[in-house]
Parts: sequence; structure tokens; C-alpha cells
Amino acid sequence: MKQRLKRIIAWIRQVLKAKLHVHSGNLPYYIIILSAFILFVIALNVFVELTEELAENNLEQFDSAITNVVTGWRNNGLTVFFVFVTHLGDTLGYAVMITLIALSLFLKHRNSKFIVQTVFVLILATASNVVIKKIIHRERPSLEHLVTVNTLSYPSGHAMSAMAFYGFLIYLTLRYRSPRWQKFVLCLLMMMLILSIGVSRIYLGVHYPSDVAAGFLGGLLWVTFCVIGFNVIELLRERRR
Repeated sequence: MKQRLKRIIAWIRQVLKAKLHVHSGNLPYYIIILSAFILFVIALNVFVELTEELAENNLEQFDSAITNVVTGWRNNGLTVFFVFVTHLGDTLGYAVMITLIALSLFLKHRNSKFIVQTVFVLILATASNVVIKKIIHRERPSLEHLVTVNTLSYPSGHAMSAMAFYGFLIYLTLRYRSPRWQKFVLCLLMMMLILSIGVSRIYLGVHYPSDVAAGFLGGLLWVTFCVIGFNVIELLRERRR
């Protein structure tokens, strides 16, 4: 992995040397594409290595240690909180969030492009999660489940969807104009929500920590992949203009 990252860094340096001296309005696109590409490669390598560790049964100690800590927090108040949070990562939760965000984005930008992109990222993450679950075919933990589940375990669909959906919204928040304090608050809230949804799956006994970690990585893969794709499209449009 280190050798691959070194080669990627060397390639990025060459590209930056060729582009940074050019005073062009297209420069932000190059920076975003390169940054997203770095994150994509890192997330892909870590996801592959984590999956290989799972195949070799090397994650039991890791999963047990974290699960014991998180399930040790169980009490009535936290259970109510984490059940509510985990439902935010269900289909109905996303339907409500998409509706609210769509109204907000449309009123602010008079453009549905951003919400279409966000939904597209979510659909890709959800569909790929179903496929990976069937390939890996890991059963759920044998702990008491505090919510009903009917699918396989690896990777966590809730964690993957949360990272894809809210991760892409974080990208949009950082990219487009708004006061810095507003960006900070929104990004912090969304990061806390992503983390809370992931932790809720461990707390409720329906996922191993490695499932959640893989879900986060899978969601990040789709965010970075789509960021690259959308910016390449915008770059080509700018060049045509």
C-alpha cells in the first residue's frame, strides 16, 4: 500500500507542476479532483485490507473489544436515543431529509442539480451495499438485537448510506458560498450524525465494529468517486464555454 501511495503522490506532484502555474478559472476543479482521488485511493486500499482481514478471521479481537465497550453503555435513555438515530438511517429517515434538503437547496439556489447528485450518491451506495453483503455473506452478531434486522452484516448499510449521503452534503457545504461559522456548524452536525448512526448499529447489537468501519469506507468511496465524476463533467463544460 505504501508503494502505491508513493507512486500516486509522485503523479500528483507532476500534475500540480503542470497546472498550478496556469492562471485559470479551472484550477479549483483540478484541486478538488486530485484531493478526491487521493481520498478515494486511500479508502479503497483500507477497505480491501479490512475485507482481507475479515476473510482471514483476524478481526474477532478488534470486534469483541469495541463491542464490549459500546454495549456496556446500554441504559434506557441511550437506547431510546440510538433507536431514534438509527431510524434516521432508514428509508423513511432519508425520504424526510431529502425532502427538507431539496426544499432548502431549491429556495437558495433555484436549482435541483445538487439534490439530484446527492440522491444519486445515496442510490449508488445502497445498491453496492446489497451486492457486497451477498458476496461476503457475514452473519449478524449473536448479541441481543434491540431492533429488527433481516439482512446480512458486512458492511453496515446504515454506516455506508450515512457516509455517502451526509458526506456528500458536507462536500457541498464546504464548496459553496456561505458564512464560515455556518459551514462549521453544519459540517460538525453532519459528522456527528454519521458517527452516531454508525455507533448505534454496534450499540443495538446488529453489527460488528468492522461492519461499521467498512460501511464508512464504502460510503467515502462513493462520495469521492462521484465528486471526481461531477467535477470532471463541470470542467468539460467550462472548457466548452
